[in-house]
This record gives sequence, C-alpha cells and structure tokens, in this order.
Amino acid sequence: MAEELCFTPATELAFRIRRRDLSPVEVVDAFLERIEDRNGRINAYVTVLDEEARKKAREAERLLGSGRPLGPLHGVPVAIKDLFDFKAGVRNTFGSKPLADFVPRQSVTYVERLEEAGAIVLGKTNTPEFGHKGATDNLLFGPTSTPFAPGKNAGGSSGGSAAAVADGLAAIAQGTDSGGSIRIPASFCGVYGLKASFGRVATAPRPDAFVTHTPFSHSGPLSRTIEDAALMVEVMAGPHPRDPFSLPNDGIDYLAATRQSIEGIRVAYSPDFGIFPMDERIGTMVGTAVWAFEEAGAHVETISIKIRRSQRELSELWLREMGIRYADFAEGLKEEGMDLLSEHRDELTPQFAELLESVHGMSAVEYKRDDMARTEVFDAVQDVFDAYDLLVTPTLAVPPFDNADDGNTVGPTKVAGEEVNPLLGWCLTYPINFTGHPAASVPAGFIDEGLPVGMQIIGRRYADDVVLAASAAFERIRPWHDSYPPR
Repeated sequence: MAEELCFTPATELAFRIRRRDLSPVEVVDAFLERIEDRNGRINAYVTVLDEEARKKAREAERLLGSGRPLGPLHGVPVAIKDLFDFKAGVRNTFGSKPLADFVPRQSVTYVERLEEAGAIVLGKTNTPEFGHKGATDNLLFGPTSTPFAPGKNAGGSSGGSAAAVADGLAAIAQGTDSGGSIRIPASFCGVYGLKASFGRVATAPRPDAFVTHTPFSHSGPLSRTIEDAALMVEVMAGPHPRDPFSLPNDGIDYLAATRQSIEGIRVAYSPDFGIFPMDERIGTMVGTAVWAFEEAGAHVETISIKIRRSQRELSELWLREMGIRYADFAEGLKEEGMDLLSEHRDELTPQFAELLESVHGMSAVEYKRDDMARTEVFDAVQDVFDAYDLLVTPTLAVPPFDNADDGNTVGPTKVAGEEVNPLLGWCLTYPINFTGHPAASVPAGFIDEGLPVGMQIIGRRYADDVVLAASAAFERIRPWHDSYPPR
C-alpha cells in the first residue's frame, strides 16, 4: 500500500485526502520511508525534512475536520530544489561547498505559494554547483542518477527533483530552468517537465529584482502526469507586485487545458533546430513519436529552422550570460565576507571557477552586443510561429551518460562526430531561454538500453495552455506511467 501511494498521481492524492480516504500522515510516512530506503541509490535528496514534514502532516490531518478551507495541494508531498529556491530556515547549499551551511531567512515566492496551497515539503534536492551545467553532480554531495539506470546521470540542473519524482520519492517536485534545467532532467528521468512562459511564475528575487532576464529564468513543475504539472503550475503561477517581469493573470485554466482538443493544431517538427548534431537513436525515437500528434487530430510537418549561428557559438553565448550572473552573485557574497575565487577556489567545481574568472574582463558593451545574437534566435523561433502553433524537437541530443567519480560529471565533448560544449552543448533546450517561450519535455519512449528519451514541445509566447493541451494529448496516445523502474 505504501509503495502504491508513492506512485499515485498528486491530483488523486489531493482528492482522496480531501475526501478523507487518505490521511496526510499516512501519505507523508509512505514517502519518507521510501526516501530512507531508496535515496542512497540515486542521491536525489541532499536534505530530508522528516520531522518537519511529519509535523506538517499532523497539522494537515487536524485541518481536515476543522471545516476551514483547504488548499488544492493539501497534504501532498513535494520536493524543492536546493538552488535559489529558498525555504525559510532550511539549509540551502547551491550545491557548493563554500555555502554548505547557508540558511535563508525568507522563502521564495513560489515555495510560499506551494506551502500556502497545502503542499508538504519533504526536503531539498540535489543540483550542480549554482546550476552551471546540464548534469547534476557537485563536490559537496556527488552525482544524482536517473532511476532507470543508477550510475548514469539524472541531468541537471534540477536532477534531484526529477529523479525524486521518477523513483516515487515525491509526488511532484519543483525545478528551475535557465537553460533547460527542468526539461533536461525530465528527459533523462522519464518525467514531465514544464517551463511556463517567462514571468508566468513570479520570483521577486532580491537584492536584484531584474536578475532573471538574461537568460530568461523560470520555475516550474516536474511530475509523472500532465495533470499533476497543471495543478502545480496553477498554484505557482500568478503576478507578484515585487516582480517587475511577472505576467498578469490572463485567466488560463491550466487543469482545463489538459482536456482541450488539439484537432487542427499545426505542429512544426525540427529534428535538430537546424544546428545540433544528434545521436541517431534519439532522432529516430523522437522522429517517430512526433507523429502521435496526427493521431490526436493535429497536422505535423517537418521544417527547417534558419539559425545562422552554430551551436558552439550559442552555447558559448549562454555560458557568458550565466557567467555574468554568477559573477554578480559572487560579488554580493564579498559584501557578506566571502570571496569565492580568492578564498575558496579549490572548493569550487573547476569549470564553474573558470566561468567566474572568464567574464571579469568582459565590457558592458560586449555584454549588450550578445543580445544581438540572442535576437537572431528569437526571430528564428518567431518565424516558425508565423505558420505553426507548436514547435517540436528532441529535448536532448544524447541519452543519459555515466556519472563521474570525482564530483564533476559533464556531458559528451562530441555528438555524432561534432564537437559540443560538455556543460550544455548537447541540449536543445537553452535556445528557448533566450526567447522566453513556454516549453515542456514529455517522455517520448526508450532506446534499446531502456533509457528514457524526451521530446520538447514549444508553444507561442504566452500559450501555456496549448503546450499543456498538446502534452496531455500525447500522454493519452502514448502513456508512460507504467514504465517507471522496478519498485
């Protein structure tokens, strides 16, 4: 029974708890027992809040009989990423040795909203140092594995959250995405990951309220079902007066969107974004899966995207943009008495330290001129949406790869004989962080080793409901819920 609860959809858990068929205490205990039994196998959690979670479950139990209003996630266990996703009073390490004991005083907006909706936080999940790459590994906690193949990486930077959901260690989980950090681990872990339109989920970061725009950063759900993701984003979404980029509430019913028809929708399929080398097995898998949209009544066409710059140029652009952000954060730490590069360089992941150093000689003019390359990507994507409603690509160019044994797992340096940046160059996700469009990774199937493959679904700006509708239509035709690893 406990194992069954851990793979029950969050929407069903919430419904049965409200109906008092299930006790929040029973549900939380089931997840905590599973975490104790299995987390050592995949290393999804770096902090487990067992005492607090059980206390919150008892409070949720008492509320059931009080007659007071209950939130839509009342009693549902959730995992939170250990990056900039603060929960007040709980250690938040950023996956970084120098910050292993950092404890924030205030929760971020979307964690507050999840808890206000009744969700019970089970713990914080593993991430690469400051989220600087697409593999989850760090010198503090080591690598996170995909539950489908322990020893192979879960993807990053929300790898711990994705792995927790895939292995039944959380009903749903929160991730963040500045270059694919929700969608990459969703692909490697065989779960669904949604990056809503930029500004849909408010963040209100401080001391810099404007930090999330270059590249666009998002927070969103990782789940085993599309409906669970819709429920979670419905809770997380909405404007905030202290977030200058947050979008107004435009009346999207996220749960209703999962039941919308996609008949007549025009789907553009790009096998490689026009610039990425691909593992042939991935291309074959996604190239077959995309035609499921035809079964749902959509019209699919293979297209060519006109991006003038190479994938190497664009991955280097992304690294520069993120490097500036990290360097700015590091400068802020100096005001708190910590100098990462001078005092703690030997404790940093080598590539992260090099990234911090590399941007210090960059001028403000050079930084701004990078926006011209970003604009070219934006225009190329917008050109697609002149004629189509959705753009579909593989999520990643490669399947899950082996973990390193030194705390510094990275991706391949070559794909199909072409050199790629090992930090992110094998990811077809980061171009959409240049643009801010809504995008999701949906499980497309498995290659012959039993490794999951993700398919990326990109929507028009602000058309989050269409992305959810297409995701749900695909899920109905090609369900994956019985494919999770042996329990």
